[in-house]
Amino acid sequence: MDLLWALLTLPYAPVRGLTAVVGVVAREAEARQRNPVNVRRELEELDAAVAAGELSAEERDRAEQRVLGRLTGGPARPGARPSPARRGPAREKGVRHDRRRPGPAA
Repeated sequence: MDLLWALLTLPYAPVRGLTAVVGVVAREAEARQRNPVNVRRELEELDAAVAAGELSAEERDRAEQRVLGRLTGGPARPGARPSPARRGPAREKGVRHDRRRPGPAA
């Protein structure tokens, strides 16, 4: 059965391969963003920009909050609230989902 399934789904192999590659690239990008070494480098660049007069202290504080938010997984903008935990549609208040399939219209 596995051989038959593999033959039948062979045309979808490029899509599965592309999906796997995109997943690997996304994980690597997130790992680099959250890497403490990269975060420290960005914070040092912000301090250097303030020392050179390219940024004001307020702009540095906002940028610093964005960088630290990436590290801690918190909100990216100061004052922004984190998004609520994602729940399935059946668990949302006031939403009712019926799993039965509708029968023929009478």
